[in-house]
Amino acid sequence: MPDWTYHPLRGLAASLLGTRQSQRAALRATAAVGSLPGGGWLIARMLGHQHPPAHLAGFVAGVSVRTRLGAVVPPSVARDAVRALPLIGAGLICVAPVSLADVPTIRDAAAHRRVPLIVATDDPCVATALAGDVDAISSPSAAVYVTSPRIAPAAVALADPAVTVLAAPSALVEAGPGWFARVTEAATPTTAPTRSIGSNPLKWPAWWWGLLVGLGMISAGFGAAAITLGPVLLWYDRDFLGTDLGHLHTLNHHLVHFLQHDRITMAGTMIAIGVLYAGLAVGGIRRGRPWAREVYLVSGWIGFASLLYFLGIGFLEPLHTAVTAVLFPMFLLAVGKTSDSPQWTYREEGPEHERRKALLGQLLMVCTGAGLFIGGAVVSVVGLTDVFVPSDLEFLGTTANILSNANPRLLPFIAHDRAGFGGALMAAATAITLLSAWGWRRGEAWVWWSLALAAVFGFLPAVVVHGVIHYSDLGHLAPVFAGIAITLTALILARPYLCGGRDG
Repeated sequence: MPDWTYHPLRGLAASLLGTRQSQRAALRATAAVGSLPGGGWLIARMLGHQHPPAHLAGFVAGVSVRTRLGAVVPPSVARDAVRALPLIGAGLICVAPVSLADVPTIRDAAAHRRVPLIVATDDPCVATALAGDVDAISSPSAAVYVTSPRIAPAAVALADPAVTVLAAPSALVEAGPGWFARVTEAATPTTAPTRSIGSNPLKWPAWWWGLLVGLGMISAGFGAAAITLGPVLLWYDRDFLGTDLGHLHTLNHHLVHFLQHDRITMAGTMIAIGVLYAGLAVGGIRRGRPWAREVYLVSGWIGFASLLYFLGIGFLEPLHTAVTAVLFPMFLLAVGKTSDSPQWTYREEGPEHERRKALLGQLLMVCTGAGLFIGGAVVSVVGLTDVFVPSDLEFLGTTANILSNANPRLLPFIAHDRAGFGGALMAAATAITLLSAWGWRRGEAWVWWSLALAAVFGFLPAVVVHGVIHYSDLGHLAPVFAGIAITLTALILARPYLCGGRDG
């Protein structure tokens, strides 16, 4: 459960289950998911976790730990804590206070531990009873016990390699599951961002290639829009169809407008992808954020793979292929190189009420991205199968069979546009979802602007073109208007937090 679901839904869960029961339920749910095959990986991905930097490793009470950042919990929650907290970044679990009556509980917890388990006690009977069951029996020396959810004090304390930071339950409840990851990031040494790239392309950094892909997508999108608003069909379109624009208009006086509406929407989505990729390259990859490369990688593979839709359609568009041939090698160079050393600037998270509003905005943006992905998948399936949805045929005032009988190549031609748009929409949606899930940090204005501009270019052309051609079916446009409303709300809620400082 990431912060962007924990905090927005925390009040609702407490009202339904009670405060303490809802907290235990969240801990147990995390532990249960983590116990499933691939569950630990899924939780780490949802939280955007990366391996902690090497300087945070060390020894605590004589036990080696991957990070000197952990939690201190009472025996009553030890079993759930040792299963759940390591999945969200804890490097050790300390149980205190412990009495002789707690020994069976501690043994049970020790059998399920994922990280070192340390028992803090002065009772020699407890120490004797648990000898060999836990990793250490003593209070960790030089430990700093954190009771506040603030990030900076914990990060500062970790700068001393002899210090262990242990978060109290009250701090974790108030801060949310992302506390360990945020402290780890704040404690990571960083340098100033690289600004020069040099003149030798072979030595260009990954972020520069990523930026070029983004600019290429933006240029291709504007080019596609210009073609759609101009000739509509290029020579290879006319050759494939065996006809021209005038004949298409004769077949159905809405058909040309329908083609334009598909292609303008596609062009807007391409520009939105380019904006997101440029933002990820300059704001994320350039600053050495590993998650930014992962967003770029997953989204790009989905987008470029959509070229293979032609295998099920039979129409390979030369311009689409040429753009892919130019941009795909750049994409490989952007994601093939390892991330640069950390070059970001950590900022205090500011007023907590600002962060809480931003977390609600984050949840809304993640939901928007997920909804767009589902929409893109549906459009792809429709494009590769039925080609039209009922409202399309109502707008055209015809049937698929009539169009196919008039020109057998017309349906594959339209299917290419529709399926291609579906693939592009899934690529954009993936970038929106993962950027929203992993990129929410105070002062990262580039995240806000990337999402805002992507929304403008993604939604606005779709709304305008539907209005211009009078394709105004409410059921068809309802998802678009819902997406606009949710995105606008999310960006308004998140702006004070994301744009609360200038990213240097």
